[in-house]
This record gives sequence, structure tokens and C-alpha cells, in this order.
Amino acid sequence: MSQEDVGIDLETSVGYLLKEAASALRFAMEAVLRPLGMSITHYSCLELLAQRPGLSSSELARGAFVTRQSMNVLLQALERDGFVSRPQHAPEGRVLPTELTELGRSRLAVASRAVRGVEDLMRSGLAPAERDQLGVLLAKCVTSLRSGQSP
Repeated sequence: MSQEDVGIDLETSVGYLLKEAASALRFAMEAVLRPLGMSITHYSCLELLAQRPGLSSSELARGAFVTRQSMNVLLQALERDGFVSRPQHAPEGRVLPTELTELGRSRLAVASRAVRGVEDLMRSGLAPAERDQLGVLLAKCVTSLRSGQSP
């Protein structure tokens, strides 16, 4: 029986290796965020708001890869805990733009340092040129999959 008959070789499958890397990254990020009282989604939401203030709940959900319902629950908790603020009434339409508070910014700074440490560890076995190339190659993979183009 040839390798073609068996299916995918998990040791060399890019998809499998990406899933394994994503799983290891998630585990490591959870380990550094948990003591800060944050989940990965919590952190992602704060990071998105720092980079794109005023995003709606739907936009945040897409950016954090969660459902709108999950994001609404998270935003209510973040607002209750003083990390974000939203107006009582939508300035236009039905969208309530969300912004970080000073408390949210300070907690995000601590979490970002922790996450950056995890990413640095993940890339520690790579040469500087390989580190740069990794990001470029992954971005190309995403673009190819989203555009539906095949080689």
C-alpha cells in the first residue's frame, strides 16, 4: 500500500501541523491569561478595541472568532467590570460602539506582554529571517483560502 492510498501523512500535513500549533498556542495563552482573570476571547476583544476603537458587537465577534451572542455576554461583563464603555443609546442606527476604559487599557497592557512572551517562545527556535517569513507565509495561506484560488 502506497502513501497515496493511506491518506494524509500527519507528520507532514500542513493543515494538521497548523492545528497542532494552534492548539499548543491556545494552551500556552490560556496559561498566561488565566492568572490575569482573562480568557483568550476576553483578551482578543480588548486587543481589537485598542486597535480599532468603536467597533460594534458584531464586528468584535467576527474579529474574535465567536458568535454575536457570546460577544454580547462578554461585553456586558466587560462593561460591568469597568473594562469597556458603551453609550446608553446608539449615536446612529442600532450599533452601540464600544471603547476601552483606562482600566481596560491598563489590564490589556499586562495581558499583551504575557501574550507577546508566548509568541516569542513559540518562535524561539526560528532564525530572525524565518520569524519574518513565517508571518508572511501564514498571511499568504489565509489570503489563498479566503479567495478560493488554487495554485
